[in-house]
Amino acid sequence: MNQKTLLLVEDNPDDEALTLRALHKHNIANQIIVARDGQEALDYLFAKGEFADRDSTHLPQVILLDLKLPKVDGLEVLQQLRSNPQTRTVPVVILTSSNEEKDLIRSYELGANSYVRKPVDFEQFVEAARQLGLYWMVLNEVPYGRE
Repeated sequence: MNQKTLLLVEDNPDDEALTLRALHKHNIANQIIVARDGQEALDYLFAKGEFADRDSTHLPQVILLDLKLPKVDGLEVLQQLRSNPQTRTVPVVILTSSNEEKDLIRSYELGANSYVRKPVDFEQFVEAARQLGLYWMVLNEVPYGRE
């Protein structure tokens, strides 16, 4: 059986470190891949560029996707994921600091599975990451990766 992978798409080094620390603290996620911009995330998912040798059939258990990303923004990443039959069903959790209602609405219109605003407080952030990891990595079942 494939190892469960979490793809974290985050360009802010502080938010990346906090998320990784929170997930590791609670022993969540066997493997965490970090993409620091939208293009890197797409390259990883579709096995292109530096990830050309990666097995593109091994999809993440969940993607934690920031919206405000360099190169390709999070909404465009989500749109490309949902328009491709191979990645259409991959769970995507928007994890963002955006308070803009239009981002929330557009994320769901494009097929996001969840929309979570990043808490400012460290302890709240750790707890949010723990809950996200527990649900999406342990409890949630995906329709692929079963062998």
